[in-house]
Amino acid sequence: MAQTSSLISGVSQRYARSLFDLALDSDSVVSVEKDLDRFEELLNGSDDLQRLIVSPVFTSDDQLRAVAEVADKSSIKGLVGNFLRVVARNGRLHAIPGIIAAFKQIAAEHRGEVTADVVASRDLSATQLSELKATLKSVAGKDVAINVSVDPSLLGGIIVKMGSRQIDTTLRTKLSSLKLALKEVG
Repeated sequence: MAQTSSLISGVSQRYARSLFDLALDSDSVVSVEKDLDRFEELLNGSDDLQRLIVSPVFTSDDQLRAVAEVADKSSIKGLVGNFLRVVARNGRLHAIPGIIAAFKQIAAEHRGEVTADVVASRDLSATQLSELKATLKSVAGKDVAINVSVDPSLLGGIIVKMGSRQIDTTLRTKLSSLKLALKEVG
């Protein structure tokens, strides 16, 4: 089994592993990953959907109906559509972000890739992504799947987390280091 990071709980890992095994058996890992990406985009783009999955106010029946409706309207059918319904029915919808992350990690490891989490101060262009991927591939010695998120508070630069390594080239970190150095001098 894949080594889990601290951000991925045991529940998320177990559900992701089950989904991956089903996808592997049906030779649909790529399509399942695309459907999960689409659902993740919907989740990240909707405060209401995020509230639905984490709020204890909603019953599992409420969550099941809502997720089924979202999946149907988004054309997320088949294995992922059914999986989302099972997760909601079992009252585990709050774990879906971790499940998606764990599934991506398992799928990348299956393809012989290493996963790198990148936080950038702004969206990266296709050229920047390909250069970053090539650089990380030379460091890791294998293909690298990149998960990019944007955090404007970094002011500039990127943070790359790959395995146990972290590289922080952000302006915010450099300014903090400079501030600390100036305090030591004065």
